Amino acid sequence: MVTSQIQTIHTAADKAKVAASVAMLLVSLVVYYVLGRHGALFQWLGLLAGLTVAVVIFLTSERGKSLVAFGQDSVREVKKVVWPSRTEAIQMTAYVFGFVLIMAVFLWLTDKTLEWFFYDFVLGWKK
Repeated sequence: MVTSQIQTIHTAADKAKVAASVAMLLVSLVVYYVLGRHGALFQWLGLLAGLTVAVVIFLTSERGKSLVAFGQDSVREVKKVVWPSRTEAIQMTAYVFGFVLIMAVFLWLTDKTLEWFFYDFVLGWKK
């Protein structure tokens, strides 16, 4: 099993990259609303351009690199999962539904038994 070992060092340059990324995100939102007078096409192009620049800046930071490494590790782990076949999934679903039905009947019988015992037998109340 190979896992990537990334040491995160939060330098001033890294913090500046993250701050620049957040600032670019805010600028792209402002550009979206400012370009509202020029039409929807310019609004969306300005927003997408700003978001693209913000993502590129973020991915060059250490936090961005660690996020990419985490995503790659997650994809690698998901590929290792052995998914059940259709028959196995149907069988397990049927077992769950059967168990829920049995528990519902058991709890209903327990409730009715306790109701009879306390209200009719102990207290003598008739409904």
